[in-house]
Amino acid sequence: MAKNQEASSVNKNAKPNVFRRFSEYVDASRLELRKVTWPTAAETKKASLAVLSFVAVMAVILGLVDLGLSSLIKLVLS
Repeated sequence: MAKNQEASSVNKNAKPNVFRRFSEYVDASRLELRKVTWPTAAETKKASLAVLSFVAVMAVILGLVDLGLSSLIKLVLS
């Protein structure tokens, strides 16, 4: 009788199998994705343009800094 009680208490504390947990995860993810407010196409274009512009400006700035520092190092070493 004691063995049956131990076995039943172990089964109650056990995690559900991996497929059950994955299914619950997918269901919870779907519920969360329904709550998301997705941006419109215009907002996405605006944000993408802002990011690309920023990247282009930073690339030019870093390129100029690199050119300046490499010229300075050549001047010092020669």
